[in-house]
Amino acid sequence: SFFIDHGTGTVIGETAVIGSNVKIYQGVTLGALSFPRDACGALVKGAKRHPTIEDDVTIYANATILGDITIGRGTTIGSNVWIKESVLPNTLVTIGEPEIRKREIRNFR
Repeated sequence: SFFIDHGTGTVIGETAVIGSNVKIYQGVTLGALSFPRDACGALVKGAKRHPTIEDDVTIYANATILGDITIGRGTTIGSNVWIKESVLPNTLVTIGEPEIRKREIRNFR
């Protein structure tokens, strides 16, 4: 079983796999990067293209996890993180505080 708190804006892709005791907060996306194609360029239907979330993972608000990757057991994904690579078990993934830049607007009317 898994728990979605404040599920507004949460997207869980068709081939995503979610383990036990997973907590997902608002605005999380478990999405695909693209549809796989065969040698002729035709879309391959039924291929796994969304993440696997192992047991005991917490994913905080607005995190985006894309592709057929694995988020390892016991991992915590912080808010607003963008992930396209697998994450090892028992890992904390966060982003630093974004820098706010201010500058004068010239020739403004």
